[in-house]
Amino acid sequence: MFFIVVWWILIQGKTDSWFVGLISISLALVTSFILLPPNQYRFSFSGFTHFLIYFFASSLKGGIAVAWMAIRPNPDLHPNIYKITPRLPEGLGRVILANTINLLPGSLSVELTSSSLYIHVLDERQSIETEVRRIEEKIAHMLRLELKN
Repeated sequence: MFFIVVWWILIQGKTDSWFVGLISISLALVTSFILLPPNQYRFSFSGFTHFLIYFFASSLKGGIAVAWMAIRPNPDLHPNIYKITPRLPEGLGRVILANTINLLPGSLSVELTSSSLYIHVLDERQSIETEVRRIEEKIAHMLRLELKN
């Protein structure tokens, strides 16, 4: 149904391109089953809502902090690369974690391995470990995953 609704929105409700749409929808459905098999992850809508709220609040806070650093005459930056051991199991959760960190101002995921996540930050005095652990908790709640200790 999701792909049908997306197609309907893309064609603005017109009926003259449903033949191409059915082919496209079928290919998208097959691809989604290959890339993300059903029942592999149990999605929580309340977890997703909490994740979005946290993400937007963190983005706003981080954006203000980076803007403040940029307009100061003598920016006092202490860039560093952190190595963090993710508590999320390997797979989709860790990918979402790395991509979320990329979208937050002042941080960038450098490398994601099977045992570590390397993060570049503009200011090492930030509480990056605490921030990553909060993001992991939000992702775990959203995907209903168990965190490792």
